[in-house]
Amino acid sequence: MAEIATDFNSRTVEYEQLLSDFKSLLKRTKLKFTIQREVILETLYNSDEHLTPEDLHHLIQEKYPELKTGIATVYRTLALLEDSSMVTSLSFGAQGKKYELGAKEHHDHLICTECGSITEFVDEEIEKRQHSITDALGFQMSDHSMQIYGICKNCQK
Repeated sequence: MAEIATDFNSRTVEYEQLLSDFKSLLKRTKLKFTIQREVILETLYNSDEHLTPEDLHHLIQEKYPELKTGIATVYRTLALLEDSSMVTSLSFGAQGKKYELGAKEHHDHLICTECGSITEFVDEEIEKRQHSITDALGFQMSDHSMQIYGICKNCQK
């Protein structure tokens, strides 16, 4: 039971740090801290999904129906969070972007071109190979992302 409490406490500390970083970002950019902006951050933090702005807006409307959060606020807040690397996005061309919290451990993505599902994965061999390539070419990597497009198992049926 103590293990669960420790995990909960560490998640609380993680969120408190994220919220503190967000407040600092708003202060630096001379924007007000609002409950709507905090709810956007909190909803992203608590989601295991990759969310479109519309998905995020819908979740907020469901959970906080009394809170007046416009879709424009969601878009502006996501842009701010993405510019500061607090969230990352996957682009789906004309279909828009899906967002996730940037504080997650590094991972790559399998993206289904039929249904749009996204599967996260980590492969240490791929990571090692990328570092070998950049080292061999004298390239100093600062970041990377891998997105593999195809058709998921469900859509192949």
